[in-house]
Amino acid sequence: MKKFTIALTTAAALLFAPAVYAKDKLSGEEKLAKILEGREAGRPVDCLPHSANSDIRVIDKTAIVYGRGNTVWVNRPTNAKNLDDDNIMVRSSHTARICNLDTIRLLDQTSKMSAGFVGLNEFVPYRRVALTN
Repeated sequence: MKKFTIALTTAAALLFAPAVYAKDKLSGEEKLAKILEGREAGRPVDCLPHSANSDIRVIDKTAIVYGRGNTVWVNRPTNAKNLDDDNIMVRSSHTARICNLDTIRLLDQTSKMSAGFVGLNEFVPYRRVALTN
């Protein structure tokens, strides 16, 4: 009877775990909305300041977010469907700055084979909105 109870409990846990994981998984747009909570969009820019290059987050199939703190810049590149936070990004540019029209090759982390590319568009700055009482 004890083995049956252990087997039943294990089976229930295995069946329940994927449901919990699926429930918690956010879409790319939902993840981006969470990052942008409390922020207001500014005028798009063609190139980023050097300070924004220190922190880059990929939002699967949605956008690339640069920077942290009071201002983050969001780029919704062409071929965004190729974006995967597990891929390695290799930027092709003729300048040290990150600018629109730069292209980024995506490489699979394991095989190092091509996983596609994206072309950068304008960067939209999002700044924290000051709370007023």
